[in-house]
Amino acid sequence: MIIDSTKYSGKCSCGREHSMVTKFSVVESGALKNIDKYLNEYDIKGFTVTVYDENTYKATADRHPSADYEVVLSPDNLHANEHGVDLLLEKLPDNVEVLIAVGSGTIHDITRYCAWKIGAEFVSCPTAASVDGFCSSVAAMTWHGCKKTLTAVAPKIVVADIDIIKNAPKYLAKSGFGDMIGKYIALTDWKISNILTGEIYCDSIAEITMNATKEVMESAAGIESGNEKTFEKLTYGLLMSGLAMQMFGNSRPASGAEHHISHIIEMSPKGLSVSSDALHGEKVGVGTIIAAREYHRIAGLQDISFKNYEEYSKEYIGKIFTDELYDEILAENEKDCASGIKGERLAECWSKIREEIKKIPTAENLCDIYEKLGVKMKLADINVADEKEQELIEYSPCVRNRVTLMRLRKCI
Repeated sequence: MIIDSTKYSGKCSCGREHSMVTKFSVVESGALKNIDKYLNEYDIKGFTVTVYDENTYKATADRHPSADYEVVLSPDNLHANEHGVDLLLEKLPDNVEVLIAVGSGTIHDITRYCAWKIGAEFVSCPTAASVDGFCSSVAAMTWHGCKKTLTAVAPKIVVADIDIIKNAPKYLAKSGFGDMIGKYIALTDWKISNILTGEIYCDSIAEITMNATKEVMESAAGIESGNEKTFEKLTYGLLMSGLAMQMFGNSRPASGAEHHISHIIEMSPKGLSVSSDALHGEKVGVGTIIAAREYHRIAGLQDISFKNYEEYSKEYIGKIFTDELYDEILAENEKDCASGIKGERLAECWSKIREEIKKIPTAENLCDIYEKLGVKMKLADINVADEKEQELIEYSPCVRNRVTLMRLRKCI
């Protein structure tokens, strides 16, 4: 399976010019064995460093890319944060021109951020279908305790070897499934903001993302059995979601209220007393069910008296976020994206908003699918107390200054 992403460049019907850094992606068995050919075809040359962790180094032992230097990081306590970045930067030679990431989400985010930091080209070699950020131009980082999306480098090419991906632990693919299913919420939040505030929205990007999500949903039953076509479609969907983010220039097409729930759990604010070692996609999958349940509940309300939006106060933020997180969250919400939204405007748009919510699968339908696939679906499944759900719903919008229906609950 080949993705020629150059066809997504240029003037779009949305009125914007989309520019793609990623030129080519290949998703097939044995792809890594041909990586030197792809590097030559796309003129990627110079002093090359390949970055692995110990697990991905072993998993790809018979097909390591040719490189001038290799860095193999310990996976123990390795995270996409300032410590992981510093660890890699310390090990890199001074003359690096190309960085190749061979791994899953953490290795990719650390490597792509370092590539941006040192001005190197970046090549992506996913070893698991675990996240949708392989083609992204940003790095999802926990920076000094706060979840952030940092400027990074999109890959010039992606080489996804299905031989490696289908043999990775199954829970990694189930995490990728959770990350993809979150697009039902993310795209709805994006469209609601477009309806309500006129935020830029691209039908082409939304269609690419939704089509990829539906393919993943339809093929996911083969994850447990190791079906090769399932892993091809899951990997393809994750890559297309990343390309959609690259087209738009940020994570808007792929990240909404469901990701904010994941982010606040990852940040573990002291006032909330939650913590989880679950994978990002596992948390997003649980967040998707929570958001779907809440969104359908809101859509079913009758005779709503909409209120004008009120910005988050320092006191409100301080109830949950303390120490360095307080300053970070305060700064994130300084220019509140929903400021000025009036109750009358919400009332005027409510019928259209309801129509968008109807497109989201119900929480019950999602639970049925998750259960059949053995995917984590409750807070307790990711070691968070179920009774924390309402607090997560209430405070999660604070972590990202982005219009979502979850943020607009303040008006209802």
